[in-house]
Amino acid sequence: MRMYDVIEKKKRGGKLTKDEIEFVIDGFTNGEIPDYQMSAFLMAVWFNGMDKEETYELTMSMANSGNRLDLGLINGIKVDKHSTGGVGDKTTLIIGPIVAALGVPVAKMSGRGLGHTGGTIDKLESIEGFNTSISTEHFINQVNDLHIAIAGQTANLAPADKKIYALRDVTATVDNVSLIASSIMSKKLASGADAIVLDVKCGNGAFMKDLESANSLAEEMVSIGKMAGKKMTAIITDMNEPLGRYVGNSLEIYEAVLCLKGNGDKKLMEVCNVLASYMLIFAGVAKDEAEAEKLIKETIESGKALEKLCQLVKAQGGDEKYIKNEGILPRAHKKIEFLAKNDGFVSKMDTELVGKACLALGGGRLTKESTIDLSVGIYLNKKTGEEVKAGQAIATIYSSDEKKGIDALGILEKAYSFSSDKPVEQISMIKNIVS
Repeated sequence: MRMYDVIEKKKRGGKLTKDEIEFVIDGFTNGEIPDYQMSAFLMAVWFNGMDKEETYELTMSMANSGNRLDLGLINGIKVDKHSTGGVGDKTTLIIGPIVAALGVPVAKMSGRGLGHTGGTIDKLESIEGFNTSISTEHFINQVNDLHIAIAGQTANLAPADKKIYALRDVTATVDNVSLIASSIMSKKLASGADAIVLDVKCGNGAFMKDLESANSLAEEMVSIGKMAGKKMTAIITDMNEPLGRYVGNSLEIYEAVLCLKGNGDKKLMEVCNVLASYMLIFAGVAKDEAEAEKLIKETIESGKALEKLCQLVKAQGGDEKYIKNEGILPRAHKKIEFLAKNDGFVSKMDTELVGKACLALGGGRLTKESTIDLSVGIYLNKKTGEEVKAGQAIATIYSSDEKKGIDALGILEKAYSFSSDKPVEQISMIKNIVS
């Protein structure tokens, strides 16, 4: 078998066999197939696409390219949740403790920020001492003891995906549904869960900008998971405004604690309730959404969900005082307010620009080598549909550096649109459910 022939076949729109796909993935992972040939292959896929069988085989080859996490030693049905990436998305930090407090094992492998979106691992590291690099043995024992562990992805989990993504990033082949779906699902399948709930973000702050493309991606990922024998559901949620009121690593931990104390933002909790409900249904703890939501409400009101977060933090070396007294979480000392010039209403938000404003503060990784200022971030005093008065704060920037704060303010000012007429209120954050 020759890589030249595989490229030629896909260039002409042919359907690749399982053996051909495995040859490509194994060869590239092992360094036998050079970057220039893999780049040509990716571009051929971008132009001609892959059908469901090809996409499934691509996913499985990538999942099998390294170590697969065996969760067989963990008791119960293991349910994973994955988000395609958004701004202010701290759902894992909220629903993980809720679901675990109800006895469902949450064995979560999470990632770092990508582009303008934040990462769960970065957020957790704003808690002093929290260790996201625990051993597999520690990970499994902790899930059996506490029903929850959250760790960074191991270096040898779907290594083919890491190599391929780096190449896609510089060859303009990122935005292909088969390549996106296989990238996400290869890591999820290698992580060993029995059931997977996907949160597919849709809108100006997401990688999928419109409902049609979000639906296509959701259907592709659900199809892959089912072909692999997993229980699957994808929830398409709105990302035309940041999720919640806080954007930034330690600030999002702060907001997650508020939610677990019963003081969560309404739209944020709507998304959390739906995601957690499907996790509980898959695990057999609830028969339907109504029963699940009742259990979620009781778990928050009783304080059990917050206590579970404290247990998680303590078990992974963190100081639980940051959860019990969330006000001491690191917060940058320079405060800059974005003030309204006129009376009116927020008509629209450019969510990606809000994420980029946080990046300008140093709150995210611009390169693999760059460091993150975990204390910086933005509080959104006003969001879409809300009334503003002249002189009122629309958003509050927390910065460690005056110049970076001013730069972030300039970006944030462009992220907001205003009108004199009140915008139509958004009915629901849930756009569609694909099962």
